[in-house]
Amino acid sequence: MEKILVVEDEPDLLMGLQDNLEIEGYQVTTAKDGQAALDLAMSTCPDLILLDIMLPKLNGFEVCKQLRQKGMDTPIIMLTAKSQEVDRVLGLELGADDYITKPFSIRELLARIKAVLRRRHAPPQQIETYQFGDVKIDFRKSVATKAGRPVELSHYEAGILRLLVTNKGEPIARNRILDEVWGYELYPTTRTIDNHVVKLRQKLEDDPHNPAHILTVHGMGYKFVD
Repeated sequence: MEKILVVEDEPDLLMGLQDNLEIEGYQVTTAKDGQAALDLAMSTCPDLILLDIMLPKLNGFEVCKQLRQKGMDTPIIMLTAKSQEVDRVLGLELGADDYITKPFSIRELLARIKAVLRRRHAPPQQIETYQFGDVKIDFRKSVATKAGRPVELSHYEAGILRLLVTNKGEPIARNRILDEVWGYELYPTTRTIDNHVVKLRQKLEDDPHNPAHILTVHGMGYKFVD
């Protein structure tokens, strides 16, 4: 059962959304202000967030911004009575996945929810080979060359690098690396990830102490840039 967090401060609309979503088979959690939304999003890890813009304590734009800064990539659909283009653009620039203006039909909202979830669950395109600088990587064999010399990568080193390269330029939280590279059954500590990244830099960066490609995002995780 997919979980949806609904963030709305209008009681009647909140109740109506919850009822309709539960009828469709979703598990629904609700919040009435921005701070509660942040706390629930981080603690319950929903599959999708319906986020009103005009909220007490923190508005929806700020909630969206903070969630993305914390590394949460959960799809967000913004709900608002505003229809100005600048508001739509701002929401999308902050990391929202879609935007729907009140009043809206429940059929339209459900269709958008299904479309966003379908995109999220689509299997990512697998990168088999990649090149940056004087480094060439074959992810299928977990091997690389640097300046023409062979470099052997461990299974987990190759997995981390593949995830970072696939999401080039995007900060990837340590918890996401744990989920996608190690999996739920074999959780190491986040320190294990840091050790693997150190080894990757030693093998692939020209200056491991001042990396140009495998960068630390402080308080969150790592990202890859060419």
